Amino acid sequence: MSFAKNLWAQLWVWNDQAKALLKAILTLNVMAIVTTAGSGSSGSEQEEGRLKSPPRAPTYTVPQKIGLVLGPSFFLLIKLFVEPAGMSAAAVSVLATVAWVATWWVTEAMPIPITSLLPILLFPLQGVMDSGAVTANYGDTLIFLFAGSFMIALSMERWNLHKRVALSIIHAVGTNPATIVLGFMAATAFLSMFISNTATTMMMVPISLAVTKHVADSLKGDSAIDTTPGKFAFGTALMLGTAYSATIGGFGSIVGAPANIILAGTVKTMYDVDISFARWMMFGVPIVAILIPLVWLYLVKVAFPIKSKSIPGGRDIVKKDLDSLGKMSYEEKVVLAIFTLTGIAWITRGFILSKFIPGIDDALIALLAGILLFMIPAKNANGNIMDWNTAMKLPWGILWLFGGGLALAAGIMESGLDKWIGEQITAFGSLPLIVSIGLMALVILILTEFTSNTATATMVYPIVAVAAASLGTDPIILMVAANMAATFAYMFPVAAPPNAIVFGTGYVKMSKMAVTGFWLNLFSLVFTLIIVTYFVPLVFGGLIK
Repeated sequence: MSFAKNLWAQLWVWNDQAKALLKAILTLNVMAIVTTAGSGSSGSEQEEGRLKSPPRAPTYTVPQKIGLVLGPSFFLLIKLFVEPAGMSAAAVSVLATVAWVATWWVTEAMPIPITSLLPILLFPLQGVMDSGAVTANYGDTLIFLFAGSFMIALSMERWNLHKRVALSIIHAVGTNPATIVLGFMAATAFLSMFISNTATTMMMVPISLAVTKHVADSLKGDSAIDTTPGKFAFGTALMLGTAYSATIGGFGSIVGAPANIILAGTVKTMYDVDISFARWMMFGVPIVAILIPLVWLYLVKVAFPIKSKSIPGGRDIVKKDLDSLGKMSYEEKVVLAIFTLTGIAWITRGFILSKFIPGIDDALIALLAGILLFMIPAKNANGNIMDWNTAMKLPWGILWLFGGGLALAAGIMESGLDKWIGEQITAFGSLPLIVSIGLMALVILILTEFTSNTATATMVYPIVAVAAASLGTDPIILMVAANMAATFAYMFPVAAPPNAIVFGTGYVKMSKMAVTGFWLNLFSLVFTLIIVTYFVPLVFGGLIK
């Protein structure tokens, strides 16, 4: 019984990583426990603390109970009563499976990683694919790329390198409140390109809170400025800026957000086209470089105008934290060196390394970096730069989610469901392409405001890829549009993990986030259409021969 309870608790830990949603208000103590850098404790101590935490009780909320019944009910109804003209029995089976998986993903009736394993059970039993073909998707090279990149990220967190980078950027921006917000946004976006959005936000928010409280204390003598949490313009702008920049920054690299790497995996599965780390950065980095200043200007000039022009000692807190880190340790230098070399290898792999090392890909580079971190001894602690206790914090649940998404994509293609869907949406061909893309992006954007953006992206990629044929456009272009729509969600705490985290600080009211996010969502929709029309074809056009 004890084993079952502990297993159930671990499944929900993985579920929370996969959905990356903090449903309770966070305190600094909770952040310190979850964020390695903030705790100052070793990986083994944190792991021991996690194991000793009380198991999560196997209870269900009302939406979970409903979803638990609806999932298999949809499956049976589709299997028994859905017989569209031209759809094969295998395609009906895949459609029924997608309905079951999507329902459980959206309602969280079961932990998301466990739901992601359903294709392994259902596809072979229905004769869609054999178990070997299904499980091969859970060992896709892109999953190992993500695992290797997480090893680097966890090493950065273990030795506080990520905190040093963030504080250095913030310290350089000055004492103007508006530029402090920009400094936090730039630092958060940069880190989020290589570390999960959730981990980046949880590391930055305690620093944001300290600076916000210091600024509030320095302005208490000014009766024209309300420094109450929730009404303090600087505090709200800083918190929302931190959250939004974590989401935007994750778009900058292929390993920055799950939706990016799932897109690459789906494209590889469906079209045997490799979207390299370098190619994605050619697309993602300019997007981040454009969005961060625009969102910053909106926050500090329109949504939450900051009246004060200078804060005495506003940079002192950051400098104090930076000084407390001391000189860069040997371990930090090693991690920084491997991180830099890995980035260079990713960028140059396509046009330099592949000429000398045939068969090399981004996943091999990431795994090599991870293995090197395990091999190099540490000088200021026992063991090596990376150890297994730290590696245990890898988000295994997200990796299962990747596999589930790729398995669904493979099933859709294998059964012919993709061709049937393509035949049914020929009606969209009568609409202008830009209108069709806009409607698709709007639906996805609305959906992702209430569900996991990763799960949403995983579900829609194969569908929009098929729709592209009827619309007469490149499927990769349409899939990138879907990715952008699923990523840039700003209105509610449930829309993205960073939103939930900053909402928990008390400096952001739900109404403020909703109004601010509404206008940003509209902007993002227009921005997506412009980028898809003029920029995406330059980077991704012509990859499918």
